[in-house]
Amino acid sequence: MATRLERDFLGTRRIPASAYYGIQTFRAVENFPISGLRLPVEMVRAYGLIKKAAALTNAQLGLLARRHGRAIVRACDELLQGKFADQFVVDVYQAGAGTSVNMNVNEVLANRANEFLGARRGTYRPVHPNDHVNMAQSTNDTFPTALRLAALMKTPPLLESLEELERVLRRKARQFAPVVKPGRTHLQDAVPVRLGREFGAYALAVAKCRRRIDDTARLLHELNLGGTAVGTGLNAHPRYRTAAIRLLRRWTAFPVRPAEDLMECTQSLGDFARLSSSLREYSLELIRIANDLRLMSSGPHTGLGEIDLPAVQPGSSIMPGKVNPVVAEMTAMVAFQVIGHDATVAMACQAGQLELNVMMPVVAYNLLQPMQILTTTSRVLARRCVAGITVHAARCRADAQRSLALVTALAPTIGYLHAANVAKRSLASGRPIIELVVEHGLLSRRDAARLLDPAKLAGPPRV
Repeated sequence: MATRLERDFLGTRRIPASAYYGIQTFRAVENFPISGLRLPVEMVRAYGLIKKAAALTNAQLGLLARRHGRAIVRACDELLQGKFADQFVVDVYQAGAGTSVNMNVNEVLANRANEFLGARRGTYRPVHPNDHVNMAQSTNDTFPTALRLAALMKTPPLLESLEELERVLRRKARQFAPVVKPGRTHLQDAVPVRLGREFGAYALAVAKCRRRIDDTARLLHELNLGGTAVGTGLNAHPRYRTAAIRLLRRWTAFPVRPAEDLMECTQSLGDFARLSSSLREYSLELIRIANDLRLMSSGPHTGLGEIDLPAVQPGSSIMPGKVNPVVAEMTAMVAFQVIGHDATVAMACQAGQLELNVMMPVVAYNLLQPMQILTTTSRVLARRCVAGITVHAARCRADAQRSLALVTALAPTIGYLHAANVAKRSLASGRPIIELVVEHGLLSRRDAARLLDPAKLAGPPRV
């Protein structure tokens, strides 16, 4: 492999001649061959926007030669078009704060800018990664700003996927509105419910989670760009912060704004913890809904057997004809993973010390990855599972009529104790409740039939 020699204050390294990254990135690759995981592409895109805004602003302020600024901007534009994706090679688990990621971006952009200016890669003349691409910046303000922008980029598709799942659940709620079935509490028979109302409740739970994710994502509009190392703005022009953020607001259409307090926004990762918590809340609801679908579809002959989930693949390598609730199972596994991501974010967010929390890279991965897998999971659950659910209405109706919990409707008329005795006799004998009530002279058949009608007990449909 052809190489070039690069130098930093620690010494020299031979870098692949074709690489746009440089010695600081190469050292990070040497030091951290940990997982093979990389930060999501949105982080690179966000960094490209930040570096472009910085170069334009510094050039307008007369701090960066316009010729150099134009070259950096051209390099940023190429990065934003998806070029150099293979040049961002730093592992997720790396040196604190994300300095290696920041320098990876700086070196790629500097080398490309120098090519535009007629220089070779690795010379870092006339454009230097630190002096020019990183002008008026620190990892400590650019990395959290990039993470905020990256999370905001991932928010719309996530919210759209939740909205799709909510919409499909509501459609099923309308479809299943007439279906009466036994309710269950403690996994035991309870008073009748409508299957449509169960699905409507699922839809509302998803809607609440969607609103909370949206609300917490709005906290990320506050940026500490311009705070540089510790939030004091050292080495940044007084007008740099507002001018650069104004450009980011124009390019992204996000209503980003300068942080109320640059030091607080540099020290604290609390906004990321709040967004991660909202993803955790959604995951908890997904687990509950997925488990309900698995229970209601259990059987088909030895379980509840109330609904059928779409058969999307064979379920067993040994039992012919078996079909499993695989999409619901996958959903639960993804949600378990997201809860683990949230635990990592929580531990990382509390680990800040004095002026900086250096755990930002692990926060970035464990915030953005859940946003991605929840987006795709919500769509798959909606399209390949919920949309195709069918119901065994006759079985639901028959089970509702057999439920011992029907005696609950008799308690106001014949008393709790008599109702409990009727339930006990019905369980022991297998005879219907209505027969026992009439036989023991507790109610007329007409009154018993009126009080024990499962459809009336389940209440009117709500769609």
